[in-house]
Amino acid sequence: MAPVVVRDLAVGDFDAWKPLWDGYNAFYGRGGETALPEAITHSTWARFFDADEPVHALVAERDGQMLGLAHYLFHRSTTSVGNSCYLQDLFTVEAARGLGVGRALIEAVYERAQQAGSPRVYWQTHETNVTAMRLYDKVADKSGFVVYRKLL
Repeated sequence: MAPVVVRDLAVGDFDAWKPLWDGYNAFYGRGGETALPEAITHSTWARFFDADEPVHALVAERDGQMLGLAHYLFHRSTTSVGNSCYLQDLFTVEAARGLGVGRALIEAVYERAQQAGSPRVYWQTHETNVTAMRLYDKVADKSGFVVYRKLL
């Protein structure tokens, strides 16, 4: 079996990336009638290629087939001089789960964050995402923080 290759998303990748993006959103209940508006998808896509945006994207492939994505961004923090790296979206197609794709994407985000001088990478997941948490428990530490939010 060929190795997993993680690389930066390219402008010509939209047609291969979009099903992964849709799958990620559907996993979190944003599909069908609750799907994100296409304007958000296209805005997100454009941000990946805008040098003034802090948003970045990686994809994982094997034998030329796109198997996963990771979207991350850098932001200021009041507790460090360097920007923090937030791993916002991580998704692997179901057929590739358990094959090291998620780990490869996380490790690639770690590398990008180190190169950017970021002192930490962090992310959140839903409490029911137990499959992913088995991986996360191996590659990171739980912070103990609980997330609160208010939609406006």
